[in-house]
Amino acid sequence: MKLIAGLGNFESKYLLTRHNAGFMAVDFFAQRHSADFKTEKKLKSMICKFKLNGEDIVVIKPITYMNLSGEAVSLACNYYKIDKKDVFIIYDDIALDLGKVRLRASGSDGGHNGIKSIIQHLGSKDFDRLKIGIGPQPNIPSESFVLQNFSSEQLKVLKQVLQQEIIEDYLTQGLQKCQNKYN
Repeated sequence: MKLIAGLGNFESKYLLTRHNAGFMAVDFFAQRHSADFKTEKKLKSMICKFKLNGEDIVVIKPITYMNLSGEAVSLACNYYKIDKKDVFIIYDDIALDLGKVRLRASGSDGGHNGIKSIIQHLGSKDFDRLKIGIGPQPNIPSESFVLQNFSSEQLKVLKQVLQQEIIEDYLTQGLQKCQNKYN
């Protein structure tokens, strides 16, 4: 069983903000597999489940707000008995230009509070991740930039990225082949 977690903020006012790139990615992924999200308050997430090539896939969008994402990821791992090696986190990266992605096997939080929370709650930085570029950042505070909406032109670029089957490729081919293909 695999856990795919897209990070973002759940309130509608954040729907098209840069910080919600992870939510947008898992929305596209779920749509491709005709899966619908349902709120599971005890797991602090919106969740959908389906099979891909015979493997159970659990997809979550935490409803804890970005900075507390680790609570929801940890709850889902414990409830579904998913090892951290089977966790794949998808989130925005301010250091990557819009239209770029990076897959990584582990690492620091890189200043991302959602990842910092996940590392804290899982007790490890060793989980796979997909970073979605939202930069470059103008000369404004990061907190302000990530909570701005994408422009319509930026959304077109982002949609092209999210329509790629990166998550499916990760699940079927593994991290290293996906790094070679997308990084």
